Amino acid sequence: MRLDKLLANMGFGSRKEVRQLLKKGAVQVNAESVKDAALHVDPENDEVTILGERVVYKEFIYLMLNKPQGVISATEDDRDRTVIDLLDSEYRHFEPFPVGRLDKDTEGFLLITNDGKLAHELLSPKKEVPKTYYAHIDGRVDETDIERFAEGLTLDDGYFTKPGQLRILHSAETSEIELTITEGKFHQVKRMFEAVGKRVVYLKRLSMGPLELDTTLSLGEYRELTDEEVAMLRNEKG
Repeated sequence: MRLDKLLANMGFGSRKEVRQLLKKGAVQVNAESVKDAALHVDPENDEVTILGERVVYKEFIYLMLNKPQGVISATEDDRDRTVIDLLDSEYRHFEPFPVGRLDKDTEGFLLITNDGKLAHELLSPKKEVPKTYYAHIDGRVDETDIERFAEGLTLDDGYFTKPGQLRILHSAETSEIELTITEGKFHQVKRMFEAVGKRVVYLKRLSMGPLELDTTLSLGEYRELTDEEVAMLRNEKG
């Protein structure tokens, strides 16, 4: 990979800005000062430093975000703040995107990455990657609802869902539930409850595949996945 491309990809500025750093002698490759922007380097084996600080090359990023309400699951929008707007510039320059979507008023686990292949696999209906949600429901949820969700439900557009695993945490005028589904149709959780005559008033995603939302993340906060967590996702898609 060209040296200026590597440094630009890692957020050290535009190609033009990187060339200025090279001219100033700020860049070393394998302990030797380099000014040639077109020099080809091996990101895995060559040691590149800027002002003595080692450049650690990454092709992909994987972030777990605790999405807050009022933010949309998109890369850009003219009116609303997006989940990408929540990221620091060191991550935005990778041009990441959300894997799937959470509604504007839904909170919780959202995976953000620039690994298109992994995202495609995780979202493929054939893979049936489970997603678990916690919700407040306007109405008393009972055993009949559990049975109906387990059989699959017909949504307002005639689509018949795959079975959902409904767990009742508290049944009252406002019930608390957890629901695990393996699809991601538009507004699916809300529409499934509408199909049984009830309304979702609060919704939060707790997990996707093998990964659960990190409870130390406040709303709007995020962190990089560990190598182990990325490996778990790759095994899930397999």
